[in-house]
Amino acid sequence: MVRQLYDFMMAGSMAYARWDLEVSQDIIRNRRKLLLIGLLLTPILVVALAEAAGTPILGGKSTYAPSFYSTEIFLISIGIGLAAGLITGTIGAGGGFIITPALMAIGVKGIMAVGTDMFHIFAKAIMGTAMHNRLGNVSIRLAAAFLVGSAAGTFIGGAINKAIYDADPLLSELFISVMYTVLLGFLGFYAAADHLKAHRSGKADPHDVAGPVCATGVTTRLQRIELPPMIVFDRRQGSPKRISGVFVAIGGLIVGTLAAILGVGGGFITFPMFVFVFGVSGATTVGTDILQIIFTAGIAAITQYAIHGYVFYTLAMGMLVGSLIGIQVGALTTTAVDCHQIRGFYAITIIAGFINRATVLPKKLVELEYVNLPLGLVNGIEFVGNILFWIVIAIFGIWVFAKFFGNIRALRWQE
Repeated sequence: MVRQLYDFMMAGSMAYARWDLEVSQDIIRNRRKLLLIGLLLTPILVVALAEAAGTPILGGKSTYAPSFYSTEIFLISIGIGLAAGLITGTIGAGGGFIITPALMAIGVKGIMAVGTDMFHIFAKAIMGTAMHNRLGNVSIRLAAAFLVGSAAGTFIGGAINKAIYDADPLLSELFISVMYTVLLGFLGFYAAADHLKAHRSGKADPHDVAGPVCATGVTTRLQRIELPPMIVFDRRQGSPKRISGVFVAIGGLIVGTLAAILGVGGGFITFPMFVFVFGVSGATTVGTDILQIIFTAGIAAITQYAIHGYVFYTLAMGMLVGSLIGIQVGALTTTAVDCHQIRGFYAITIIAGFINRATVLPKKLVELEYVNLPLGLVNGIEFVGNILFWIVIAIFGIWVFAKFFGNIRALRWQE
């Protein structure tokens, strides 16, 4: 059961990475979209110049802004996007898992880190035209039923985060940190175990989730239940199937809720849910997944976070710029690195994110007066976790760029 859950989440993470790479390449190859990014960055540069000159300006730290702004924190946001892009492009698994923890590690409040990450995903999705390229594979009825559920889920997830934050901002930080500690801990340690097992045997992982997926018992049982409205899909794939729209909407509800709570697009859950649970073909799943990411991320980012002031726009733009660069470098570098090293670095990076969030828990518990520990001790634990996280991310980035520049001639030839 645990193995299946890990395969479920990794399959989704890999599918999300493919979507992220496709959208990023679409933006990079379009001059109009690059010009638009440049125009969106102009106000940030004006604020940076005004800050350097000591002039108060709207959006600067001397006047009202959703959060403290400085040129340094904007540059760090580019670094965070760069790291996430390198992980996505090099490893082929979603690097977005580290964005919210990384934002919290530089002092952004948890609820704002979630909202900013959602807005960054939405901005990237809306600029990409991948949905239109794959629209032929979208089952409109399947997508509509799913989006009904996911839209409702974003309101539930956003309401949960806002209610906890309104009750106690410290409790909100604890809640988000615990969610990421559990998620990253499970993925990281299981990935590390798989890597070590494959390294000792010298063979590929026998449970590689990239391979074909067969229908499960759950799939068969769900498709047999006649609960109106029934949705027919996969007609173009030559094997039409039917499933109740109620089950699809419930799946969307789960995805939308988790996406709004964690600050992710939901693609890493949608893909395995459609394939493993609903029995949808890979082609139809990809098309529908792209569609739901745009709407789920957009609804959550705007209606649950942006209108309440929980989006740090300057950081979202910084992460967008960084990820566009990182994902291209990472994708090119994959041809010049060893697959075992890549899997190992993925595991280490995710574990670093786990350590970063786990080491803040003692301090949050003390601040909420749930436990009684010396303040110096919990501050020290948090400091060590933070340092380890950034060291691992820096080592990974240096390693990828070293491989990239060391093999740049061969990479150019292959391109």
